[in-house]
Parts: sequence; C-alpha cells; structure tokens
Amino acid sequence: MANGSRQAAWEFFGTELKRRREDAGITQVELGARVFVSGGYIGQFEQAIRKPQLDVAQRIDEALQTDGIFERLCRKLIDDPRYADYFAHVVELERLATRICEFAPTVVPGLLQTKEYARTVTIAANPFKPDSYVDEIVTARSERSLILDDATRPEYWVTLHENVLRIAVGGPQAMAAQLGHIARLMRDRTAVVTVLPYDAGAHAAMGGMLKLMDFEEAPPVAYTETEYSGTLIDCPAVVMHAQRTYDLLRVAALSPEASLALIESAAEDFRRCASST
Repeated sequence: MANGSRQAAWEFFGTELKRRREDAGITQVELGARVFVSGGYIGQFEQAIRKPQLDVAQRIDEALQTDGIFERLCRKLIDDPRYADYFAHVVELERLATRICEFAPTVVPGLLQTKEYARTVTIAANPFKPDSYVDEIVTARSERSLILDDATRPEYWVTLHENVLRIAVGGPQAMAAQLGHIARLMRDRTAVVTVLPYDAGAHAAMGGMLKLMDFEEAPPVAYTETEYSGTLIDCPAVVMHAQRTYDLLRVAALSPEASLALIESAAEDFRRCASST
C-alpha cells in the first residue's frame, strides 16, 4: 500500500473511531480510560496523528462493541510480510518522526545498512529461506532508509557501540563499504553518529538496543528489541527514563569528530584486509 493510500486509510480509521465513539455517547477521556490510554491519545487516533497499536485497537472494539472492526483495520494497515508483526508499527512511526535517536550495540541500524550488509545479516538469521525472501527483506530496509533522503527528513542521531565497527559482517570488503557509507552520511550531515568505545566500559544500555522517536504533534515513544520480539513504549514516565538512558550514552561516547575518525580508520583497516586476501 502506497504511503498516501495508507495515510488515507488511517484517516478513515480515525473518522470511523470518532463516529462510533460519539454514537456510543462516550467522550475521548472516557474511552481512553477504558482502553488504558489518555483521552488525548484517542483524539490523536481520531485525527490520524498517531496510530494505535494492535492491542489498543482490540480494546477499543471491546469498549465500543464494534465486532472487531478496528482490530481488522489495524491488522490490514500494519500488515507487511517483510516486517515482523512487532516492528511494522515502528516503520509507520519512522515516517512521521521529526527526530530519531538510536543506540545500536552489535548491528548497524537498518536505516544505515547497505544492501550487502542487510543481505548478510538477513541470511545469517534465516539460513533456510529462499533468495526471494531475502530480497524482500533487503528491499524493505532500503525503502525505509529513503526517509533520510527526503527534504523533510527527521533529525537522525545514532550511537554505535564499537562492536558494530569491528564485527566483519559480510567480510572485510563489505564492512569497508558499510563503514564508508556511514562516514558519507556523517560528512553530508544527514546523520549525527557517535561511537561508544570499548574503553567506556559499562554503560547505561547494557540491556540492548534503544530507539527514541519524537513527533511534531504527538508525544515521543521509545522502542526496544530482543532477538524475537520488540516493545513499543508510549508511557510518558518510561519514555522519559529511556531518554535519560540515551543522554547517558551520548555523554559517554566519543565526539562526532573523533567518532568519524574511528569509523574511517576501521573502514581503512577492513580495506587493507580485503586487499591482502
């Protein structure tokens, strides 16, 4: 579904939600209380500013006795076989964000991945899948990264653990190209990338990756992920804690200038390794 058509469908979701809520004689605040979100969130759903997660859509159906219509709409709008169910909603939010901040402890974030890097990590996680499946995943990641080429692209802040620079995903040549790609984005001022070096030791996000997203007309969200699941967080107190965690990572990381030098040095090491084999 094209982005314009998808947005129109979310607007229909919001219009239908407002109509069903008003027909039931329930205020936004009352409905929010029944489905465990704020009344302001209900208003944002109705204006298609923010998209509800599937479990919220299910609770709306239960509260309004709408026979599953909002669950079915939500499933249709977030359904993309190229993404895990828990990640599809994050992709939608990336397109709306005004700022994205990420911490990556072991793998280059999807928005920064080259096609060869994306292909290698996809095959590593799916060794029995056919090439057609791998191609779909790689294409999806490439499409996601197009938001960085847009004139209205979000501010993109990334903190990479030094692990990301040292793990030779796809071999030396592929890693040299991947790190060179990141360096170009930094030099073009498309992204601000810093590196958390090994000698920083223990850090605030030892539990794993973290993504924060800010929006023009909606509260911020946080996203965390493990190997087989992801959690989108919009509880203000928890998001604030996640933002503090990211702040601690940034102050522990190298400066952008020193990070760029380290990334380019690692890329050169991989190039030398590739030329010697």
